[in-house]
Amino acid sequence: MAKRHNHYEAAFEDYLRSRQIAYVAVDERRRAVEAIGSLKSVDFIVSPGSDIRGAGSLSDDEGLLPPARWLVDVKGRRFPSGSQYWRNWTTEEELASLARWGDRFGAGFLGVLVFAFELVGDRSPVPAHEVHYWRDRPYAFVAIPADDYRRICRPLSPKWGTVAAPAAEFRRLARPVAMALGAELPVTA
Repeated sequence: MAKRHNHYEAAFEDYLRSRQIAYVAVDERRRAVEAIGSLKSVDFIVSPGSDIRGAGSLSDDEGLLPPARWLVDVKGRRFPSGSQYWRNWTTEEELASLARWGDRFGAGFLGVLVFAFELVGDRSPVPAHEVHYWRDRPYAFVAIPADDYRRICRPLSPKWGTVAAPAAEFRRLARPVAMALGAELPVTA
């Protein structure tokens, strides 16, 4: 396991390990450089395996992502954040970087935002059996393809370059990570 200072990313990595999902943790200390400037690194490259079902975009019936390897940017949030549930902001730069990484990796790779919610209230965005405990703290992980997020997000702060999706739209498209993977994943102690 990589030494991570961001507890949201460390909790997600622990989740992947506990579910035996193949992944590569990306060293984020250096940004990639390309002709048009620097490129924010993804946090993880996740390879769910060859038994992924689904095609196209998310399906409301099954909640599956298209069959692909995931280029993941983890967004850590608290659930709720004050009196707000489903806070889901990100930056325009992060969305643009995910799109450019997707172009670089090519077909079979999908830019995905994984919202790692630290549960600080009595509600959760995932079923109880999907809540993951890391260092005695509960986390819930939901995934949304970056392209789907980009279609529904709206400017939040032009000064900071942030965007957010309306909660109802976000809830309609985001799926618990295990469901989005489309496989019954083993739970290990």
